[in-house]
Amino acid sequence: MSAAKYDLIIIGSGPSGQRAAVAASKLKKRVAIIESRSVVGGVCINTGTIPSKTMREAVLHLSGYNYRTVYGMNYRVKEKITMADLAFRVQGVIKTEIDVTEAQLSRNGIDVIHGVAHFVNPNTLKIEGPEMNATLEAERIIIAVGTKPATSDRVPINGRTIINSDQIMDLPKLPRTLIVVGGGVIGVEYACMFAILGVRVTLIEKRNRLLEFADQEIVEALSYHLRDSRVTMRLGEELDNVEELQDGTVIANLQSHKKVSGDALLYAVGRQGSVDELQLENAGLKADSRGRIPVDENFQTAAPTVYAVGDVIGFPSLASVSMEQGRIAVARAFNDMSTISNPSFYPYGIYTIPEISFIGKTEEQLTEEDVPYEVGMAYYREVARGQIRGDTTGRLKLIFHRETRKVLGVHIIGESASELVHIGQAVMTFGGSVDYFIETVFNYPTLAECYKIAAFNGVGRMHRYQ
Repeated sequence: MSAAKYDLIIIGSGPSGQRAAVAASKLKKRVAIIESRSVVGGVCINTGTIPSKTMREAVLHLSGYNYRTVYGMNYRVKEKITMADLAFRVQGVIKTEIDVTEAQLSRNGIDVIHGVAHFVNPNTLKIEGPEMNATLEAERIIIAVGTKPATSDRVPINGRTIINSDQIMDLPKLPRTLIVVGGGVIGVEYACMFAILGVRVTLIEKRNRLLEFADQEIVEALSYHLRDSRVTMRLGEELDNVEELQDGTVIANLQSHKKVSGDALLYAVGRQGSVDELQLENAGLKADSRGRIPVDENFQTAAPTVYAVGDVIGFPSLASVSMEQGRIAVARAFNDMSTISNPSFYPYGIYTIPEISFIGKTEEQLTEEDVPYEVGMAYYREVARGQIRGDTTGRLKLIFHRETRKVLGVHIIGESASELVHIGQAVMTFGGSVDYFIETVFNYPTLAECYKIAAFNGVGRMHRYQ
């Protein structure tokens, strides 16, 4: 192995690395994946997306949240929910996903080498592993190392009462009160979960609104639900420092001189590229202050033989988008320019409670661009499926061009939003208009009917002033 040569070496086995490896194998390339963990899957499977979404599902089931409107606000499947209850389900799914990933890589003839990779030059890596040290050479190298939670000198992470998002399952017990610092996707998702479990959550965010990249009306609806779940939101407040008292209580001191106390604190202010051990300078590369590696539209770095994909290159840091970046990077690395993908049609899924999903432009963006648009709205409570499921708070917002009637955006809040958005995605990808939804018959009863109701609502509003 010490003198092994490959067509492609990928550093990291998360979604982007995995998809890149499989894409290269289909091109009959000899591929190796370097993984620093003892198992494959990266942050996505082991500490990020899969654990958090599995935990969310366990929270919804055990708390009986989805059926409280049917059976009463005090309905619960399990009276006293513990961290062990949540961990049991999470660990089971993680194990299965690791097995599936390992089988896929093996089936495609991809070598998986466990160890830490360091660049020697733009085509050579030195691998330091638990079982062996080796030097590998490749025609092309893809960096897919992902990210790790950002740290701060003001927040002494101890893994027990002051934790980051990778340590959620390490909490010894469910806290009675929780401070969440950070109103981004990760912070808000976990704030929702713990609130549904009955934990009193205080959410601290230095910006004046949550999830600034999402549609304001949808975020306002989410904020209402957070407050309804007894979450206290401290928006426009910045953390000064965190201290732990002798009795274990955690105190968050804010720059406005306010103090917030809790049994535990989750620090979820951004993530940092996991580039510390790569020795990028040996490849002629440099990451920015947040560990992100600059790339061009083909995901090529400043070193022509080195590409970078996934969370390590920054926004949007979605597993689905990372997979596509891996596929495109491999095509470009081996001179395939025919493989294309349009980022403007990538959907976003935010697994809050209720979940949010959207595609296309927001009202704020269209207003700024002086685009004439109309909005159609449908509420889950207006369709029979919403009543059957007990979700009467969800809504679907359809935005279309007033003159061409072309669909410009779909924004949904409510259960199954991340599934429902794909109908709008398909119509937008093929350049469809709002009339598609009016002329199409949807199964009854389904949440998909919301598209038809929203279309009629928007067109009807437009007709009133024409």
